[in-house]
Amino acid sequence: MNKQLTVVMLMLMMVFIGFGIVIPVLPMTITDTGANEMHLGWMLSIYSLVAFIVSPIWGAWSERVGRRPIILIGISGFSVSYLLFAIGTDMLWLMYVSRILGGLFSGAVTAVIVAYVADITTDEQRTKGMAYVGVSIGLGFTFGPAFGGIISEVAGSAAPFYAAAILTFITAVLGALVLKESLPVEKRMSNTNSSPSRWTAFTGRMKYLYVLSFFVTFTLAGLEATLMYFQMLRIPGTTAWDIGWMFFFCGLAGALVQGGIVRRYIKKGTEKYGIMAGLVISALGFVLLLFSSTLVNATIFLCIFGIGNALIRPCVTSLITQKTTVSQGVASGLNSSMDSFGRIAGPALATAVFNWSANMPFIIGAVLSIAAVALVIRFNSLDQTSSLNTTIS
Repeated sequence: MNKQLTVVMLMLMMVFIGFGIVIPVLPMTITDTGANEMHLGWMLSIYSLVAFIVSPIWGAWSERVGRRPIILIGISGFSVSYLLFAIGTDMLWLMYVSRILGGLFSGAVTAVIVAYVADITTDEQRTKGMAYVGVSIGLGFTFGPAFGGIISEVAGSAAPFYAAAILTFITAVLGALVLKESLPVEKRMSNTNSSPSRWTAFTGRMKYLYVLSFFVTFTLAGLEATLMYFQMLRIPGTTAWDIGWMFFFCGLAGALVQGGIVRRYIKKGTEKYGIMAGLVISALGFVLLLFSSTLVNATIFLCIFGIGNALIRPCVTSLITQKTTVSQGVASGLNSSMDSFGRIAGPALATAVFNWSANMPFIIGAVLSIAAVALVIRFNSLDQTSSLNTTIS
């Protein structure tokens, strides 16, 4: 692993530790204001709605000015958004302002860092590089929620948000000092050229990968939005501390899979098998969570889901960056937009159907995971046809 990739991994891990810190605390913080769980869905969704709108803009700008400045702007903006949330933990309107600001800058981190990794890796190294990205995010989610649960118990509900603001600020300083540009000036898009639409990437066989990316995030975001409330019903007395440790072990399992199985054994051309296996395992995790009765078995079931999710994500991202017919910035921007779209619809639908039936978000997640296997099969069929036509030509 080269130095540039190491720096990017560290930056991603720190950002997602900051992101993960707030997961177990956010539901209780909203409840403490007197608002119901629907506000959690809306707050998660508005963050992602803004990210969906601006992600391709960040991606296009990175094609013009380089990846480094956009990444640094994004991380700095994250820091400010967490600080605002910490100040406004008893003011619902300020929480919404914070989430809008966080969404504004999120695409500058996630989409552009994926493009950065694509810049510095070859097609043969791409899956391994994306696995490293997945490990970084997984480690962030591993340690972040546990820290959030512990810090909130010791220092109060605002403390995790202050901690997230400090962590992301330190990361921004680190990036400013050591991160190098990955996109040479001669490869950048001229400022006089019009930026291609993100939807230029949504064509042919590629659209099936983007829809798959949406499904994966949609189901994950629905789980994140309702898990705390679901476990409080299933296991009375469940706290933010408990949910933090559940996500800790889930993230650890996912990071081990991405750092071990994906990095070592999934090579170029075998990504589709990793995706299909991951979808089946994710569906199993959703179903098993319906039968959780103790924190121990609930954690095991969540880890099963996490393992499946960890298999899917780097493989989908690797295929997109390998097969795209547009620039890496546009392709990554659209992928980030689909991820954001999933995070818009997922929490909103999950919290809505949760009020009707607590089991429904998990049933929907399982059904969609199995249905998404058809998307992989369709993509593979079209990709083989395209490859054959290219060979004949």
